[in-house]
Amino acid sequence: MAKKRKKAKKKSVSDLLSAKKSVRKHRQVIYLNDREIEAINIYCERYRVKSKSALFREAVISTVLKVIDENQPTLF
Repeated sequence: MAKKRKKAKKKSVSDLLSAKKSVRKHRQVIYLNDREIEAINIYCERYRVKSKSALFREAVISTVLKVIDENQPTLF
């Protein structure tokens, strides 16, 4: 008799965000040109940003979540 597979439960955006703080173990690398890094440095200096990684993470995640919210399926 074949074993029944459990269906993978789809995670919602709120489930992903409400998870307790976890260790960040997935590394992503981005490359910036001279003008981009200069703009980032000016922004960080002007607004006293201490952690560029937090800035990038927050910017990317907020953009991704906004797009996901806008593209949710509707009934009508």
